[in-house]
Parts: sequence; structure tokens; C-alpha cells
Amino acid sequence: MSQSEEPLTTAGLMREITVLKEKFKGEDEETYSPYADLEKATVLQECRIFHDSKAVRESPRKCCTTITKLLYIVAQGESLTSAELIDVFFGVTKLFQSKDASLRRMVYLFIKEVAESCDRGDVIIVTQSLTKDMNSDTDLYRSNAIRVLARIVDAGMLGAIERYIKQAIVDRHPLVSSSALISASHFFESSPESANIVRRWLNEAQTALQSPHEMVQYHALSLLYQIKKHDRLGVSKLVTQLSKNGSLKSPLATISLIRYTSKLMHDEARENSGVSDGSSELARAGYSFLEGSLRHRNEMVIYEAARAICNLPGVEPQDLAPGVTVLQLFLSSPRPTVRYAAMKTLSEVAMLAPMAVVKCNEDIEVLISDTNRSIATLAITTLLKTGSESSVDRLMKQISSFMNDIQDEFKIIIVKAVKDLVMKYPGKQRILIGFLSNILREEGGFEFKKSIVNAIMFLMDAIPETKENGLIQLCEFIEDSDFTALSTIILHMIGNLGPDTPNPARYIRFIYNRVILENSQVRAAAVTALAKFGAKVPSLRESILTLLQRSLADEDDEVRDRSNIAVDVLKRAIAENDYSALDENGDPAPDVPTSSDSAAFLLLEPLPMSFSQLERSLKQYSNAPGALESAEPLSFNTLPVVEEVVEVAPVQDSNGSSNIMGASSPLASSAAAPPAADPAADIYAIPELAHLGRVFRSSPPVEQTESETEYVVKCIKHIFNEHVVLQFKVQNTVDSQRLDNVTMALEGESEILTVSGEIACESIPYGETGSCFTVLDRDVSVGIAPSAFTCELHFTAVGVDPMSGEEEGDSYEEEYAVEDLEIATSDFIAKVNLGNFRNSWEQMGNECEVLEKFALSFKSTEEAVENVINYFGMSACDGTATVKNPSKPHMLHLSGVFVGSKPVMVRAQVGKTADGVVLKVAVRSEDADVSRQVADCIR
Repeated sequence: MSQSEEPLTTAGLMREITVLKEKFKGEDEETYSPYADLEKATVLQECRIFHDSKAVRESPRKCCTTITKLLYIVAQGESLTSAELIDVFFGVTKLFQSKDASLRRMVYLFIKEVAESCDRGDVIIVTQSLTKDMNSDTDLYRSNAIRVLARIVDAGMLGAIERYIKQAIVDRHPLVSSSALISASHFFESSPESANIVRRWLNEAQTALQSPHEMVQYHALSLLYQIKKHDRLGVSKLVTQLSKNGSLKSPLATISLIRYTSKLMHDEARENSGVSDGSSELARAGYSFLEGSLRHRNEMVIYEAARAICNLPGVEPQDLAPGVTVLQLFLSSPRPTVRYAAMKTLSEVAMLAPMAVVKCNEDIEVLISDTNRSIATLAITTLLKTGSESSVDRLMKQISSFMNDIQDEFKIIIVKAVKDLVMKYPGKQRILIGFLSNILREEGGFEFKKSIVNAIMFLMDAIPETKENGLIQLCEFIEDSDFTALSTIILHMIGNLGPDTPNPARYIRFIYNRVILENSQVRAAAVTALAKFGAKVPSLRESILTLLQRSLADEDDEVRDRSNIAVDVLKRAIAENDYSALDENGDPAPDVPTSSDSAAFLLLEPLPMSFSQLERSLKQYSNAPGALESAEPLSFNTLPVVEEVVEVAPVQDSNGSSNIMGASSPLASSAAAPPAADPAADIYAIPELAHLGRVFRSSPPVEQTESETEYVVKCIKHIFNEHVVLQFKVQNTVDSQRLDNVTMALEGESEILTVSGEIACESIPYGETGSCFTVLDRDVSVGIAPSAFTCELHFTAVGVDPMSGEEEGDSYEEEYAVEDLEIATSDFIAKVNLGNFRNSWEQMGNECEVLEKFALSFKSTEEAVENVINYFGMSACDGTATVKNPSKPHMLHLSGVFVGSKPVMVRAQVGKTADGVVLKVAVRSEDADVSRQVADCIR
């Protein structure tokens, strides 16, 4: 064979690439792809060479090139028709007669790639050729043929070749055995039928696990776990057996075994409410195996074992020592990947057990100057978590010189670590706030600056001593800020906090500079901030009034409107309450507004609801029948109650901490939520229900059947002041039936609720959902208590043609039992946040307070808190829905509005004991009966 026709090998291909690289070295024009202008028709014409037996035998490289072109056009999105695929596959079967190894591998590659994007009926043409190769004497052909067959064989054909694959799994050649094991794993995931066949190969996989070849061991263990992963006892036996006999020689297999062991220990701890039971046999054997793996000769295995030990749930500090010691040794490794892995794991350990990492601090400090910025960032953040108070100054100097060399994403991580350090050592707040303010004035992107501002604002709220220092630093920042969003939020905060500082006048200059130098959005925010200073500090009103009057002619409508309102309010307040620096006795007068000050009320008091809630409330008010014709004046008291929208909790990272700029952040960006539909719209659309008035609240849908049943039923409870309307939404999933005259029959004994009427749904065709209604009258003279009703769906089943929907056959009356329905006291409470919980609680007073104590049978504090919120059906305030420290009693704040527009508040203490959970509840409202009924929600 001539040189031009020698087989294509990796070495030869690399030589050609090197020659081409040298040939075109130094040329400025873009590299031209030889496949750039390929056309499908031309390539398919070239595929005719596959039918030329002589060309296949003598020019295998030309055939390889043609297959490469085919793969290229397929990768570019060109699709082959069924006729074209059949023609190509027929040609490809002719290539199996060639003995050229490179061509044969290209054939396998082509079949495997194209099989993903074409019908199985088309690729079945080559199955016979692949089956023949699977029984070949050439191991290379056998292994590749098995892997290609795994892409095109379904469960029906798998049974025919099962015998060959089982033989290949225990083959002495590692390439064949590994290929068969990988294919078995693919078969297991492809369909449940194939998985049942693969489960019969356990003995062969066990045999392959004893192979002397490392890769075969790894693939065999992976397959065994895949088969047994839903059988916890089976996995436990497998892990115990392998960890004791030490038969695994493959590092990858040992790593997998470590992970399986760790998962078993985590699962056991989860069943024990998050605490690892170190006395159990599994825990002892697992820890012993992990500790023994620390002495493995392979670096990957050692790291994986150390990482598993450090991540064990509820592990004691002394048990962490072996893993931390190994990771400390890895910190001095010459390989950056090893140093990064060790540093990352130690950083995670430092979050939960910082004292266990303190002994590594000297080695970690060396990594601050590491050339890999990721390693250096992890080193700094870890030192900030483990360092002592005396080392803060030295660390800040090291970090300051380091900050200019890293990207913003790493800087954000350091900012979060500094924020946590301030919380740990409040005495160092001036140094750390100064560090944050310095980097705030340096170059950086919006996300970086936003994280710093958010950190300073968080610290000002958490540590009162940082308020003045933080305010001044943020005021200096907005002098040169290029970010409108940051400037407006900082001005808003200055307007809220600045007037309460000992010297509020010092901030006026910073705010007014924004009025004369910034864009319209910032000017509007600055005008509002000045107005707040004038409303809260009477001594500054005259000066602030002068400044605001200069904005009355602003070119922006928003700025002018805000200035006009503020000027008018302040003028009226000055006229009503003339401020004097001295009181009647000649002593300095308090510089605070009086209780009747109109400026303080209009400019400082927040709205009873958010703007989004106000919008929804107004829409619901206008939807109610006769609302717009009512003579009743429109006020906040007459608007419908709008419940809180439950927000998704901030996403947590792998360390369990919230994202730096999570949903709770003042600067967190949130996508505009779609407008919520009025759940009572269906009620208002029915004239027969118009006399009931306005709906107080509507419950979420309650499922009364499984989603797979022939009739899917959900119930929405609409609460009125003196009535309850039950809306039953019925979905018909029977294609041969139409449901006519659909009603829901209720039976039950209730002292407060009686059935007074029902509205049937005329017709529900297949696939559609209709609603029927049942009206209950409430006896308002009796206190609200839980009521239960048995429900039975009544309808006329009409036979229809599944295709046309036309009636055929007879109709008959049918009854269908659904789940019982409970109307609880919590259904009469709307989830509404009443504002500042502490102030509202004190204003409510304890005249109508009810105190109770309960013993609850929950396994954890988190579970108890979640269920207590559900029992009361109220809105959790101040972030108390999240349990931060399960080992300590948790205080839960809840607020809502009881039917009849009666505010109600709850303070609950949830504490874990050896026997369960103890709940102490205090309920306050303006009505003693309401407090008692709410307290009785706990059952």
C-alpha cells in the first residue's frame, strides 16, 4: 500500500496537523475549513464509493474522508431523509468487508452518531453486521460493536443478544468487558423493560468486579450500584462486603465505594432527624473504611475519603481531625488542582467547625499569594472564618494588596466573608467597614458594588454601632457613583436612618448634591429623602423647604410632583407647629415631631399595604357586583383584604448559606411577577351569588381525588362574612362520556354551617373542567370551629363518540365518592402582614390576649414550625419561618386578618425536647373571642 493510502492513525494525523500548522504559520487571514462549503447532495453522491468493493479495499482513507463529510453535515443540522439514510446505511454495510481498522472505527462512529437522530427502523439495517462483529475474534471490533449496538437496540432485540453481552462482561480482554458493562448501564437507563433484563446480569457483574483490570472493576461496581441503588439493604451489603475484603484495586472504583458509603451514612442520619448515630454498626464500619482510605496510595482516593469525612452529618470535631490533617498536607502539593480541592473542602469545614481548621492557618496563609486566584480567594475567605480577633488587622492588610489582582466574582466572595467576620467580631467593625468602603470606591462592576452596599446595609441593621460610620461611607460613595440603582437605594436608606442620628444635618449636603448633579431618577429619590428629613427633624424644616423649592421647576415630572407635595406638606406643618429650640423652661426642646404633626403622618407613615397589594385590592373591589355604584366612601378599610404572595426562599449554595444577593437582600433584583388572577372572579360572574356580597378570601385548591382518576375534583373555599361558597372544579378524563347536571352532595353535622343552596354545572365534555357550587350559611352568633363534610359527586353520564363527541348510547345517573372536606378555622384567616410586628404587637395590647401551651409530636423544630404556620393559616413575619438554630427554641411571629376584617397576631415559641416539641402560643386581637378561636387552631 502506498504512503498516500496508509491507514489513518493518531500519530499520522498529528504529523499532518503539525505540517499544516508550520505551513500556514504567520498568515493573518482566517483559517479556512475544508468542509465549509459542503453540500448534502454532493456528499451523498460521493457515498457511492461505498458500493465499490475495489475502492473500499484499496482506498480506505477516501472512505474515511467521505464519512467525515457525512458527520460534518449532520453536525451542522442537515437532516437526512429516510430514503437517503437507507441508501447510506446499505453502503455502510459494504464497508464492513474492509480490514482497515481506522475505517472500521469511522463506521462505528458514524452509526453511533447518526443513530441518535434517525428512526430505529432505518438503523436496523446495520444490526446484522454489528452482531457479526460482536462475535468476531478481533477484540477491537467486538468492543466497538457492543457499544454501537447499545445505541440502536431496544428491549425486544436485547433479549436476542443477551447471551453475547453476558459473555462479553466476563471476557478476559478489559476493552471488551468494559464496553459490555458500559452498554449494560446504557440499557438499564433506556427503558424499564431493558432494565429488567439487565437485572439478570448480576452474577456476571459480580464476576467482572473481581477482574484484575482497574477500569473493568470501576465499570462493574458502577453497574452493580445502578441495579441496586433503590434497594438500600442490597447497597449496604455490597458496600460492607467490598470495604471489608479490600478487593478493589481500581482507584476510581474505590472512590465510587467511598461515595456510596458516604451516601448511606447521610441517609441514616436523615432518618435520625439530621444527627448521625455514631453507635450504629453502619456508622462505625463506614467511618472505619473512610479513615482507612486515607492511607491509600492514590491521591484521588485519599482526597475523596478526607472530603467524605469532613462532610459527614453531625460529625464530632475529634472525628474531623484525620481528614483535616490529610487536607493540610495537600495544601503544599505542587499540583494546583490538589491545592484547590483541599482548600475548597477546608473552606466548607470552616463554616461549620472553624476551630477544626485553625491548625491549618499557617499553611493557608502561604496560599494567599498563590498564582491561582481561585485558591488565593478560598484561602482568604477561610482565614477570615478561622482567624482570631487579634489577626484581623494583619489579614486586612494582606487582602487589600490582593484585591486589585482578582476578578469581581472573587471579590464578591471576599465581601461576604468580611461581612461574616464583622458579625463574629463586632469590636472590629470600624476597621472592617473601612475596608469595605475603600474597595467600594475602587473600580468594579455593578454586582461587586451591589454586594458591598448590601453588606454595609446589613451590618448597619444588625450592629447599631456601625450605623453612623456606614451612612457616611455610603454618602461618600454616591458622590462618585455611576450606578443609578445603587444611588437611589442608598438615598432611600439615608432618608430612613439619617434623621435618627445625633447630627442629621451633616447628611443634607450629600443629598442635595444629588438633586443638582444627577439624573431624574436619582433627583426624585433625593427629593423624597430631603422631605423625610424635614418631616422627622422640625429644626431643619425651614432650610429643607428652601432647598426643595428650587426643584419646583425641575424638567422632570416626577421630580416636580414630589417637590410640590413635600413643599406643601412642610409649609402646612410649619404653620401648624412652629418649632422653637427652647421649651417653656428655657431648656433645649426635643427635636422630634409632635403626635399630631401632619408632615410626619403624610411623609413617614407607610401605606397599610404594598403597591402591588393595593393594585390587586382595587381590582378585586371593582370586580365585586355593584361595587362601583355603592355610596360607601372608598378607603383602605373598605378595600378587600389581599393575602401575601408566598415567595420562593433564597437559593442556597453548597455550603448551606444563602446567595450573597438573595431574595432577602434590599438590592436583590426580581423579575416582574405576572399579575395574580382574582380567585373570586368565578363567584362574581354568577348572578345568583351577587347578593352574598364581597368575598373575604379564597383558599388554595384542595384536591379531593388523585390526579390519575377518571374524574379529577378540586375544591376552592370562598369565605364571605356570613356565608361560605364551595367551588368544586371537576375535570372529565373519560373520552367516551360527557357529564351533565354536575352537583356535589354534602353531608355532615356542623353547628355553624348549613347547606342552603347549590348551582349545578350544565355540561363537562371530555378533557374540559367545569365548576359547580354549594352555598353554606354561617351562624355568626356561634364561634367558628372546624367542620367536616362527606362529599359525593352526582351527575348524568352521557355516552359520546370519542372521535366526534356526538351522543351515542344511553345516559344514566351516576354517583362518585370523593375525599371528605374539612373547613377549618384557618380558612377564615387571611395571610396579611400587618407591618412592623413589634410595634403592631404592642399597639394591639394584651387585654384580649390568650396564652396556651401544647405538646406536639414532631421530630424536628423545622417540621414543627412548618406545621404550626399551616395550622394557623397566617403570614410569617420578620423571616421567622426559617429556623436558624434548631438546637435552641425558635420564636415564630405570625399575623393575619380574621373574617370581619379583625387583625390578629400570634407569637409562638417552638422548642425541641426529648419527647417531641413544646409549643407556647400568645394570641392577640381586638376581640377576645377571635383570640380564643385562633388559639384553638392547634389540634
